[in-house]
Amino acid sequence: MDNLDFPHHIDEPPTLLLWRLDDLMPLVLALVAGILVDHLTLALLLGALLSHGYRKFRDRQADGYALHLIYWIGLMPLAARSVPNPFARRFTP
Repeated sequence: MDNLDFPHHIDEPPTLLLWRLDDLMPLVLALVAGILVDHLTLALLLGALLSHGYRKFRDRQADGYALHLIYWIGLMPLAARSVPNPFARRFTP
């Protein structure tokens, strides 16, 4: 039998080197936007501030809060039958 490497914690989010991927996304998106509008320094500074702000927001909230917020706003509608429409705020029997 071959040995398999398992992660130490099964619920750990994916990482890239030292950073979690959800922390890097604002920085990467700002990098791409800065390249497109030819203001790379300003966009990287804005991306670093957004990443820092998101990290502080994530640390204060419960796990999975950002995904629930994105669903509640309607940016991530799910097609499962057991998940209600995010725009339906009132349910009547």
